[in-house]
Amino acid sequence: MAKIQSVEPNITDLVNSWLKNYKLDYKLEQENLNKEIDDALSEYFSKNGGKGGNRPDIKLLLEDKNLNKYPILIECKGYKDKLVKLNSNNQVDNTTSKNEPNYTNIKNYAVNGAIHYANAILHYTNYTDIISIGITGYKDESGKLKYLIGVYLVSKDNFGIGQEIGKFTDLSFLKNENFTDFIKNDVKKLSLSLEELERIKELREKEIDASLIKLNNDIYKNEQGLGENDRVYLVAASIIATLGIAGKVAPLEKAELKSLNEEGNRDGDIILRKIEAFLKEKKIPENKRKIIERTLANTLTNENINKVKNGESQLKRVFSKIIDDLGIYYKIGLTTDFTGKLFNEMYSWLGFSQDKLNDVVLTPSYVAILLAKLARVNKNSYVWDFATGSAGLLVAAMNEMINDAKENISSPDELNQKILHIKAKQLLGLEVLPSVYMLAILNMILMGDGSSNIMNEDSLYYDGNYGFLETKTKFPADAFILNPPYSAKGNGMIFVKKALSMMEKGYAAIIIQGSAGSGKATEYNKEILKNNTLLASIKMPIDLFIGKSSVQTYIYVFRVGEAHQKDEIVKFIDFSHDGYTRTNRKKAKNNLKNTDKAKERYQELVDLVRFGKSKLSIFSEKEYYEGKIDPQKGDDWNQSAPVDTTPTLEDFKKTVSDYLAWEVSNLLKNNTKLDDELGK
Repeated sequence: MAKIQSVEPNITDLVNSWLKNYKLDYKLEQENLNKEIDDALSEYFSKNGGKGGNRPDIKLLLEDKNLNKYPILIECKGYKDKLVKLNSNNQVDNTTSKNEPNYTNIKNYAVNGAIHYANAILHYTNYTDIISIGITGYKDESGKLKYLIGVYLVSKDNFGIGQEIGKFTDLSFLKNENFTDFIKNDVKKLSLSLEELERIKELREKEIDASLIKLNNDIYKNEQGLGENDRVYLVAASIIATLGIAGKVAPLEKAELKSLNEEGNRDGDIILRKIEAFLKEKKIPENKRKIIERTLANTLTNENINKVKNGESQLKRVFSKIIDDLGIYYKIGLTTDFTGKLFNEMYSWLGFSQDKLNDVVLTPSYVAILLAKLARVNKNSYVWDFATGSAGLLVAAMNEMINDAKENISSPDELNQKILHIKAKQLLGLEVLPSVYMLAILNMILMGDGSSNIMNEDSLYYDGNYGFLETKTKFPADAFILNPPYSAKGNGMIFVKKALSMMEKGYAAIIIQGSAGSGKATEYNKEILKNNTLLASIKMPIDLFIGKSSVQTYIYVFRVGEAHQKDEIVKFIDFSHDGYTRTNRKKAKNNLKNTDKAKERYQELVDLVRFGKSKLSIFSEKEYYEGKIDPQKGDDWNQSAPVDTTPTLEDFKKTVSDYLAWEVSNLLKNNTKLDDELGK
C-alpha cells in the first residue's frame, strides 16, 4: 500500500493566502515577530526536547479595540488525523505519565505543537492570553484539499493547558473588523468548571513536583558553596526580580545579567536593584522593604557567587536554572496548591536537624483549607497565625475570604476594594525564623500580596498590633489558625494561650501534637478554658505528614471569649480515615490519592463540627461521639466513643454455639482416636 503523502505545504499555502487576503501582517517560520516573543521561543525547550529552536509555521501579534495585544501562533500539519491529541480528560495531551513533556504529541499534532509554543510565551513574557491554532488536512478521493481547524486559548487563567474556543471553518475571525468581537464574544466568555480546574491543578502539581526535584538536585550536585538558606534566598530573589509590574517595572531577563566584575554592576547588584524597584512599586512599607532587601542582599552580593568564571557568574547560572524550571508556574498564576508544592520542597532544602523536623513541617494545603473552614473564616474575618511558616494557612484563609466576597458582593468595584482590604488589613502572621519568613513574604507576593502584616517576630513577645504603618492600632482578630512548633512549651499550646488571650470573640482551629490534649499541656489547657470553649477534638490520620513527621496530631476547635462549662458538649471525631491514601515513595507519581470520598469526608467533618450529629452520613457513630470534659483537668481532650461491653442475647447465643461446636469437635476427635486404637 502506497504511503500517504503529507499535504502540509498545501495547508500552509492555504493559510498564507487567507492571511494575505485579510491584509494581516503575519510572519513565517524563519521571520521575526518581536524581540520578546522571539526570545521566548528561543529560550523554551523545543518540541524535540532540546534547547530552543521553537519556530511556529506562522505567527502574528493582533490588537483589539481595547488595545490589548494577543500573540497568534499557527502550526500546520498534513495528515487527516494529526489535528489534536487529547488525553482521557479531554485535555490537550502534552504531558507524559511521568509528568514530563510529551514530545511525540507536541511534534506530531498541530494543536499540541501550537499550545507548546504558547507556553513558551507564557513562561518568558508578560503576555497572558495567546491564541493557538492548529490546522491539518488531506486530499479526498477526487484530489480536493480538505482541512480541519482547532482554535484554542492558552492563558494564565487556564494554567497554560489550553481551552478550545470554538469550531471554525476558516480564520476570518482574525480580520481586523472581526477580531474585537471574537475576543469579546468567544475568548472572554470561556470558563472552566470547578471539576476541570481541579483536574488541571492536579496535573500542574505533578509537574511542579518534578521540576522542583530536578532544580534542587541540579543545584545540590553542580553548584558548590551554596548553603541551604542561600538556595531559598536565591529562589525568592529570582522570582521577585522576574515578576514585573505591567507598565511600571519590567521583569528581569537572563540577558540583562552580564556577569561583570564591575562594582555596582555585578549580577547580584542588578538583581537587587530590580527587587528594590518591584517592592517600591508594590508600595511595601519602607521598614519591611528594608528587611527583605537586607536579607536577600547578604546572598546576592556575596563575592564568591558573583565571581566570573568562563564568562559567567554562579549567580547568573543559578538564576537561569530557577527561571527555566519554575518560571511557567508563577507566570500562569500560582494557587495555594502550587505554592504549597513550592514551599514544601524548599523547606526540605533548609536542612533542619532531626529534632527540629516537627517544628518545620508545612501543613498540607487541604488541611490548611480545613482549618480555615473550622475557624469559620468569611469575607469579614480578621485572621492571624502565630507560627506562620510559609504563610500557607493564611493563604488558605485569604482564599476562603475572597471566595466568600465573590459570592456575596455583586458590585465589581466594591468587590475589588474588598479584596484589597482583605489582603492589606485582614491577615496577620508571625514567623521568627528569617529564612522561613522570606518564604512567607514570597508566598504572599505570589498570591497577590497579602504580605502587609507578615512579621519576622517572636509571637510570645508580640503586642497584638498591626505590623507596619498602623503599628499602634490593635489587630481585631476574630479567627485564629495555627500549626505550632511542637517543641515549644505545652507542645505549642503556649501560642494558643497567647493568641486567644488577645481575642475578644471568634473561633480558633489548631492542629497540634495529640499529647498536648492528654497531659503534656495541662496547665495551658486549663488557662485556655477559663475564657474559651472547646467545641471539637478531631483525631487526624497518623500518616498526615508522612515522610516528614510521624507524630499523632489532633485538631482542636474553640469558640473564643466564652468560658468552657462543665456540661458543655464536645464533639469528639475520629478522622483517622480521611479518604486519602498516602505513600512515601520518592519516585511515586502521586503520593496522595483520593481513594474513599476524601473531599466529601472533609466537608462532612466541617458540617459535623458546625451542626452536630444530624450531618452524619459517611462517618459511622463509632467515629463521632458527643461527650464532656472537665475544665479543671486539661488532659481529657482526646476521647473516643465508649465501647459497650455489656453482653447481649446474641453474644450469649454465639458463645453457647461456639462452645457446643468445640465439644462436638472434641468428641469426634476422641472417637476417631479410640477407633484407631481398637483397630490395632
